[in-house]
Amino acid sequence: MAGFQSLSIAFLVCVIVSNHMVVDAMTSKNMALFWGNSQSKIEGDDLQLVLDQSSGSGAKSKRYFLFGSFEAQIKFVPGDSAGLPIYIDYTEFFWCLFFILKFLQLSSEGSNHDEVDFEFLGNATGEPYTIHTNIFVQGVGDREQQFRPWFDPAADFHNYTIHWNPNAVVWYIDSIPIRIFRNYENAPKQKTAFPNKQGMRLYTSLWNAQDWATQGGRVKTNWASAPFTASFRRFRPRACPWNGEVSISQCASNSPTNWWTSPIHAQLSASQSTKLREIREKYMIYDYCLDPTRRPNGVLPPEC
Repeated sequence: MAGFQSLSIAFLVCVIVSNHMVVDAMTSKNMALFWGNSQSKIEGDDLQLVLDQSSGSGAKSKRYFLFGSFEAQIKFVPGDSAGLPIYIDYTEFFWCLFFILKFLQLSSEGSNHDEVDFEFLGNATGEPYTIHTNIFVQGVGDREQQFRPWFDPAADFHNYTIHWNPNAVVWYIDSIPIRIFRNYENAPKQKTAFPNKQGMRLYTSLWNAQDWATQGGRVKTNWASAPFTASFRRFRPRACPWNGEVSISQCASNSPTNWWTSPIHAQLSASQSTKLREIREKYMIYDYCLDPTRRPNGVLPPEC
């Protein structure tokens, strides 16, 4: 892997929900730049975020959603990327990839927001990246799981997807599930909150997070390698647009329009479950459920 030192990129995704599925062909129809480097751009189906010593950059979806599938093809920052996260955030639901690069996040707004993170953490040259995932529900997070990628995320584009329905949130890379957060809201013993009442927007940002992103901040951003560029294409929200509280029931209803509520999406298939288990056995390097320092009283979080 070419040198990765100090670089932090964030890709945020937030979505709002309505009662119609949204499928826009072009990234330019779905996303808009909202801060940062003037070199960043959206052209047709391509999005380019740029970071230099003066500024990072970010884009966000034009709509909010509740439930559905959110995917993008992303090519990480080549070269020395330590300290850079790519972050994708869905306001009300986050899907983020931090690398020192945060690139996918769904999130809602306010102190009781929901958030789904899909992140890449960059590293010094020759060192492996870290795939970082997290989920917040009603403002409560600390549900981190981390993985080593089984591919070079800077060599080519890969597909990153967050599938979100009333039953679960599932993180995918190239159609392979790597994590699932199930809805135990009504479970008698595992009762825990689930993101199903707030619309989300998708945000993506590339920014300097050298104080924490790479090896806990020990490896700093190498500005000699700047500007850093992350490339995105084909952002696809196949989701229910958010139209206020009425969407809570509309987007969760069992109807042909709401394809995400169909039985086939209620749980992973046998082959998907096998792939999920294999990825977690081979490549997972941290799980909050297995960290004794996160449960000093010895009690596991209910979803674990």
